[in-house]
Amino acid sequence: MPDDPEDLSPRVLDARSLRGLAHPLRMALLNALRRGGPATASQLAVKLGESSGATSYHLRQLAAHGFVEDAPEHGKGRERWWRAVHKGVQFDDALHKDPDPAVRGAADLFMHEVANIHTQEVGTWLGNPGDWSDEWSRSSDLSDMTLSLTPELALDLITKMHELVDSYRGRTSAEDSPAAETVRVHTHVFPIHTD
Repeated sequence: MPDDPEDLSPRVLDARSLRGLAHPLRMALLNALRRGGPATASQLAVKLGESSGATSYHLRQLAAHGFVEDAPEHGKGRERWWRAVHKGVQFDDALHKDPDPAVRGAADLFMHEVANIHTQEVGTWLGNPGDWSDEWSRSSDLSDMTLSLTPELALDLITKMHELVDSYRGRTSAEDSPAAETVRVHTHVFPIHTD
C-alpha cells in the first residue's frame, strides 16, 4: 500500500531498496517524477533523452522496489502513467559497511550519483543566468566554508542545518505567491586532509 501522499517523510533505504535504486537512469526517473509529477515512460524518455524501452524497463524496476506506482487517474487508453511514492530517500551510512560487496558497491554508486546530480544542478544554474530575474540572482548562494570541528560538532551542525531548512517547508507555495519557485538546497559536510 502506498504511503500517504501528504507524508513528507523520506523512505529509509535498506540493502534491497538501495540495490533497486542505485542506477543513474533510475535515480533520474525518480527525481523527474518527484519534481514534475506523474508522467508516462514516453514522456520521461523525451525529457531525459533516453529510449522509451529503457525508461519503461527501469520504471518497472523502481515499481518492484516500491519507489514508483501507477497513477491510473492520469491514463487514457493504453497509456501507463507513473508517480513517485515518497518525497525523498534517506541514506543509512551503515550501508557502506554492509558485509555484501554488492551492497557496498551500490552505496558507492548511489552517493557518487547524488554528487553528480548536485554538480549538474549547479552547472545548469550557472549556465543559464538569463533564465532568472535579478531578484533570483541576488537570492541564490554558492558558498563554501572551512571549519575545525569534532565529529560531534559536525553532526550538531548538520542537524541544525536540516532543522533550519525544514522550518521553511510550507511557508509559501505557487498558490500563495506568484514569485515562489522550487529551490534546491545542497549541503555537504565532510572532513578533508590538510598538509
